[in-house]
Amino acid sequence: MVKIVKKEILAEGIKRIEVLAPDIAKKAMPGQFVVLKIDEKGERIPLTIAKKNLKEGTISLIFQEVGRTTKRLGVLGEGERILNLAGPLGKPAEIRNYGGLPSGGRDGRVVAIGGGVGAAVVYPLAGALKEAGNAILSILGARSKNFLILEKELRKISDKFFLTTDDGSAGEKGFVSDILKRLIEQKEKIDLVITAGPLVMMKVISQITEPFHLKTRVSLNPIMVDGTGMCGSCRVRIGNKSKFVCVDGPEFDGDLVDFDTLIARSKLFSEQEQLALRGIR
Repeated sequence: MVKIVKKEILAEGIKRIEVLAPDIAKKAMPGQFVVLKIDEKGERIPLTIAKKNLKEGTISLIFQEVGRTTKRLGVLGEGERILNLAGPLGKPAEIRNYGGLPSGGRDGRVVAIGGGVGAAVVYPLAGALKEAGNAILSILGARSKNFLILEKELRKISDKFFLTTDDGSAGEKGFVSDILKRLIEQKEKIDLVITAGPLVMMKVISQITEPFHLKTRVSLNPIMVDGTGMCGSCRVRIGNKSKFVCVDGPEFDGDLVDFDTLIARSKLFSEQEQLALRGIR
């Protein structure tokens, strides 16, 4: 059993919980995730480790209440417990200075793009890349200001910060991809693009960067069950090979991801999810 020691609301339908998991906190690296199960009858869902606190032995998890399990998780309060938590899972992100040569030279310049709750994935990666000596150009986007998360945190670690909302209620009206296009048009030096968020958003970003041969890493979060590569539910096509996000990812080169197939697979259980949601109303 894993205890929730802190809980807070970050935005509309988006919450952060801090859970006591000292063993996971000791081993977790940027880019890794956990799989949790609320109770015996619950499903297993993956959540990115947004932050860890070695002194307290805790990890922070951010989630949006969209399905049955995340809605049930959102109801739990401080002091309550989750049945189990497995992790850290997945491959750690490649954290290094992406500019110049090993012998010295210009520091790297990384564009970090977070869409919606994807900011929870991008933030720890951007922080680690900043510590590695890279300049961070952050682009944060959401449907409206009501769904923005981690704005203050990302601003703090960014050398340049851009904010967009679909409806213009905060920052610039438009999409994160609009800002990326502008940076490229302005010939901003970019060594790496990292991004997490809706699949369609990551597809568009990868399409924008590919003609310019900009290294682009996308963090995928498909349907996942066991988290060990045994069930195959998180299968994704990377180039001409099948990969499992839980053991081969969650980060992949954006220009190699078959986004169309992945988007189609993400909708496989939509009907069942709607039926499950009716059961908790």
